[in-house]
Amino acid sequence: MTQHVYKQIELTGSSTKSIDDAVKGAIERASKTLRNLNWFEITETRGHIEDGKVAHWQVTLKVGMRLED
Repeated sequence: MTQHVYKQIELTGSSTKSIDDAVKGAIERASKTLRNLNWFEITETRGHIEDGKVAHWQVTLKVGMRLED
């Protein structure tokens, strides 16, 4: 039985639409240059306010990549 080993990286995504969109954007962008992305964990959520409204969301993620055998 093969045991997997993972490397963790930290990403921060942002979006004017939603937290979900910020997460998806960060993962989609990272997947263009990184392989074996396997899981993520949201570690921080922030936002920017303009004129009393949320202008954008910023989400920091830990992302696990499975190391190749």
